[in-house]
This record gives sequence, structure tokens and C-alpha cells, in this order.
Amino acid sequence: MPDAVVTQADIDREMCAERDAYAERIAAGGTPRDHPARDYLPYRSSALRHPRQPLTVVQDPDALELHGPVFGVADVTALDADLTAHHSGEPLGERITVQGRVLDREGRPVAEQLVEIWQANSAGRYAHRRDRHPAPLDPNFTGAGRCLTDDQGRYAFTTVKPGPYPWRNHANAWRPAHIHFSVFGTAFAQRVVTQMYFPGDPLFPYDPILQSVTDDAARGRLVAAYEHGLSVPEFSLGYRWDIVLGGPAATWAEGTP
Repeated sequence: MPDAVVTQADIDREMCAERDAYAERIAAGGTPRDHPARDYLPYRSSALRHPRQPLTVVQDPDALELHGPVFGVADVTALDADLTAHHSGEPLGERITVQGRVLDREGRPVAEQLVEIWQANSAGRYAHRRDRHPAPLDPNFTGAGRCLTDDQGRYAFTTVKPGPYPWRNHANAWRPAHIHFSVFGTAFAQRVVTQMYFPGDPLFPYDPILQSVTDDAARGRLVAAYEHGLSVPEFSLGYRWDIVLGGPAATWAEGTP
């Protein structure tokens, strides 16, 4: 918990002020933001650590890519997309299937894109040494997967629904259940990182990370839709979530420095 106790009521007032300021900006003819503000006050660590220096111009972007990670089709297997099948036993929690498409700004499918996900387990804990949340670790769930989109831009993952978890942004701060997504484009420097949420989560109004997306419609696009036709009988519940990489219907992503 922070040294100076910041309450949820404090955060609520700050989020309301940010929403009002954004609405006034748009009403005055301002353009919508491409990304949430990096100095969004209610999200304390973002306000403290966001970049303040001018961007560095890369003189030779092709040379930069020569030193970046390389991913090929042969590096990704079908097993990588099933987060429930990486260990000797079944993970605990509600098994889900998450499917969708990666689309460009014109709604066209983006094929052979590397899509990666990572998430907490069903108790709300990451399999990471820095996660000290006193929720149980699951020996049969690591929480990371990847796949390549097909020729129609489709991806699919089998996993378990993550649990909410506390974080130290303010007193009694809890993150809604979410799955982190990244799409790599054609080069590592084009990577887009975002988060997918689940419908009807009661923590939405209290979360400054989600609320940093001050455009209501854009924030709604971060929430997956339950789709009964994607549910696998006696196996998993189905959710659909598309990722749009540009244009007015773009999926909002975490800004890069």
C-alpha cells in the first residue's frame, strides 16, 4: 500500500475529472487520442514513470530490425495455443475458449501474425517471482501462450478465466479479470500490446488502467463478448474478441515510448 494512503474515493474523483477534461477537449474540436494519456494521474505508476524526453529518431530502421527477435512459422506449434495442456494435470478454474480476428483499419484480415497472451491464474496470481499476492499458484498453469493467425486473420486460445487481483495503486485497489495480448506485425518494433476484459465485471468503474481509456466506445471495444456458439460442449465457455490495428474502430493499445 502507498505510504500516503490514497483511497478509492480519491481515485474516483480523479477519474471523473479526467473524463470531464477529455469530453471538454472533444467538444472544443480536439481529436481523439490514439492512446491513453501517459501521464494519467489516477494510474499512479504511469504518472510517475511515463517518458518525458523527445523520441529518438532511428536513422536506419532496417538495421535496427537485424538486431531484434525473429519469429518464424516453425517456432509456433498447435500446443502453444492451449494453455491448459502444458503440464501433467488439469489447471484449476473455469476453462474458456477465446477466439477472434486480427483486422487492419479497413476491416481486412491480417494473416500470419504472431499473437501472444499472458495472464494470471484463476486465483488471480501470475506465475512470476515478483508476484507476491498471497493467492495460490497453480502447478498446472503457467499462463502464457501464442499462435499465428490463419489466412482469415483468425486466432484461438484455450485457457482458464483469470481471477481479479489486488495491486498497490491505492488502498483496496483491484484489477478486473483480464488477459494481456500482443500482436507483432511484420517486425518486432511494430508490436502492439493491449488487454482484453470480460463482460459484466463489477470492477470496471474502479480500475484506473481501464478508465485511462477516456473514450467510452473505445473502452467498450476492450471487452470481449460471450458467444454461446464458441462454447465447446462439456468443455469450455466461448468468448469472441477482435483486434483492429488502426482507424476509428481500432483496439486501444498501450502506448510505446
